[in-house]
Amino acid sequence: MTGAGAPDPAVHAAARAIAERAGGAAPALALILGSGLGGLTAEIEERTLVPYGAVPGFPGATVQGHAGVAVIGSLDGVRVIAFSGRFHLYEGHAPATAGLLPRVAHALGARALFVSNAAGGIDPALRPGQLMLLRDHLNLMFRNPLTGPRRTTDDRFPDMSEPYDAALRAQMRATAAALEIPLAEGVYAGLLGPSYETPAEIRMLARLGADAVGMSTVPEVIAARALGMRVVGISCITNAAAGLGAEPLSHADVLAVTDQGAERFRRLVRAFVRRTFAA
Repeated sequence: MTGAGAPDPAVHAAARAIAERAGGAAPALALILGSGLGGLTAEIEERTLVPYGAVPGFPGATVQGHAGVAVIGSLDGVRVIAFSGRFHLYEGHAPATAGLLPRVAHALGARALFVSNAAGGIDPALRPGQLMLLRDHLNLMFRNPLTGPRRTTDDRFPDMSEPYDAALRAQMRATAAALEIPLAEGVYAGLLGPSYETPAEIRMLARLGADAVGMSTVPEVIAARALGMRVVGISCITNAAAGLGAEPLSHADVLAVTDQGAERFRRLVRAFVRRTFAA
């Protein structure tokens, strides 16, 4: 770290509000669940639900498929906090707000972060319903949640040579193999949105090395790495990206495909949590 930095009262106020409702031990792991993937929260035991509206500084969820609730409890014997819904830049939020959830989870004690999202497949080998482990990302949102004064919790210039933890990725691959769940691996391109990409933009992204594209996740991962959190992530491929399929793109279709693959997603995540974080 460099420079003195400043505390973030907004983060501490949000964490305090959640802790006062939930009580109990600190979470070992935070999960951010993307469009249509929030059903995993129903499998958390001894859970406490905290609506985003009850948390100071949390905007309400405005996107269909995002419940807008934090859930704290036990997932396969591991204390977790799961966020069903996130804050997107395309909703008009500041970059710092888009990176807020990892900060609050860290303030509550979590030192690892699992991120998930719905994404369009750029690699022709990716099919709707397939899961893709995130190996790296491209920040084409051209926004960074670390801009502004440095927080006391942050590395001012965090190393991003391994944004997604190699050991956690290896554990996820091993878990998928044990469950016989096909798991691709690739690079996620994060764009600002909310419009879907044009065919020309998809051809550009392919040349840049992207395997899938979406409108989230990247600010959260950057904020988490500045905090020193270990990160692992999965994209649910919901469609072929623009120009690669015959049908026009719609958010309703995205939710329909994530719903079809939700059971496989939940089995993989639960087994990974048990295998990696259970005492």
